[in-house]
Amino acid sequence: MNRAVRGAALMIAGGTSYAGVNVMTQWAGTQMGIPSVTIAFWQYALATVLTLPSLWYTGIDGLRTRYLGWHITRVALVAAGIQIWIYSLTRVPIWQVIALSMTSPFFIILCARYFLKETVTPVRLSMAVVGFAGALIIIAPWSERYTAYSLLPVLVAALWAGYNVITKYLTGFEKPSAISLYMLLLLTPFNAVLWLAASVGSAASPHYDNDIWLALVAIGALTALGQYLQVAAYSVADIVFLQPFDDLRLPINVILGWLVFAAEPGYTFWPGAVLIAGASLFLIRHDSGVARKSSPYTARSRDCDRI
Repeated sequence: MNRAVRGAALMIAGGTSYAGVNVMTQWAGTQMGIPSVTIAFWQYALATVLTLPSLWYTGIDGLRTRYLGWHITRVALVAAGIQIWIYSLTRVPIWQVIALSMTSPFFIILCARYFLKETVTPVRLSMAVVGFAGALIIIAPWSERYTAYSLLPVLVAALWAGYNVITKYLTGFEKPSAISLYMLLLLTPFNAVLWLAASVGSAASPHYDNDIWLALVAIGALTALGQYLQVAAYSVADIVFLQPFDDLRLPINVILGWLVFAAEPGYTFWPGAVLIAGASLFLIRHDSGVARKSSPYTARSRDCDRI
């Protein structure tokens, strides 16, 4: 399969998995009353447990790395983003949160140009702008639905842009499974500290019934799957090329939110979704038919490209 098509397919699949995570997280927070720090802890603790069997295939040597500093920096960025993200999902409608997170391509394009030395062609840049414009049309930031909480996803977008760029950098040297597992192993203790601190300060001891455990396990499983698929996508395609496909998370999230919460999207959803889908389809058609200039990291990533 063409590497551009393969990367796009993996990115869309990963985005769909994360859409499931977002819907389940909002359900757990708003319908079940589970605190955001509790969701974050169990989400990544369970995802770690579900990812550990990958060591059976890679062996413990698969975790050897010369880039521990980058892994730690990457986890610090995503840890801060996760806490803010989950909190915003309990305060802001899901499509608003996802739409505002679509500002991340601008941070990513800047970092990819100067840090990864990727080629930012006019076509790639324009399609990223078109996809973002579609997100803005859907969210209608000029409407009365916005509150101060709506600014939180923009901060998350900046933090996760740094995380994604470092992830792409590491795919030039290490396997996707190892990169995913490092993130989960390093992130879980951080979330555990926050969870324990919140539990100690809480007067009531939380009670986990079967429905809560089912929701937490589903969130953890989808997180493990989405994390692996996203890293795998970065291992086969340029991060700038992949951004419009990441924008497809917005219509996917809106549709799932519509089905689960009966939250019917506004009339602006459809033209915005057309722009996002159109930008993604145009870019995959363009890049799959053009010989892509290889960055210094892309060539090395082929040795790590075992999915």
